[in-house]
Amino acid sequence: MCATLAGIAPFSAAAGSSPVIVPPIIQRNYDAALHRHEANPDDDQAAWQFSQASFDRAEYSRDNAERAKLANEGMAACRKVIAHQPKLAAGHYWLAMCLAQLARTKLLGALPLLSQMEGEWKAALALDEKMDYGGPDRFLGMLYRDAPGWPVSLGDTPKARQHLARAVELSPGFPENYLTLIESYFSWNEPRAAARAMEKFRELLPAARKQFTGEYWDESWKDWNPRLEKIQARLNAHPPQK
Repeated sequence: MCATLAGIAPFSAAAGSSPVIVPPIIQRNYDAALHRHEANPDDDQAAWQFSQASFDRAEYSRDNAERAKLANEGMAACRKVIAHQPKLAAGHYWLAMCLAQLARTKLLGALPLLSQMEGEWKAALALDEKMDYGGPDRFLGMLYRDAPGWPVSLGDTPKARQHLARAVELSPGFPENYLTLIESYFSWNEPRAAARAMEKFRELLPAARKQFTGEYWDESWKDWNPRLEKIQARLNAHPPQK
């Protein structure tokens, strides 16, 4: 279960390395967001941005204690946002993301958190489906794909398909959306669907490499590029029959 939840995070490949090295951009963003939040404790934008920075920083935690601390900081900030502005999508979205970080520190204790994550991502979806490049659909899809099924938990393959496909519709140029969908097709033993999705993704890659550039996005490409290579190698080794 812990490994399943680890896959939710966008920098999970880097987070799994040892020893953990925090990228300078991640630490700078966290320090700046913490300063803004402490200087303006009633500023809801500063609060949810601190929650986002806490989530990113938690990806490079030394251990579960540090990850839980960062997750709880982000959750507390977002709960204040929701209390002030219950219809602000970012508050719900980043609360769910920090809940996911907290869940990674637990084993069976993570199961009760899944429904909370689902509820907050659903709230964000209803308020702003396009935020974070289709993020609410993307993470709901992964949650339904990876969580244990009924009666243990809320795993649901048809729901996973629906949300992951919708994330691609909303933001096809964001690499995480297509990569997640293609990997899911493989997990469902649907290589032809994976190949078709990969063909579409290849057409979008040059523009994505131009759009998502800079020190912050470099960390994402450290995850995306190996996943892309693995997908291509799998398709090359076992071309799907037409």
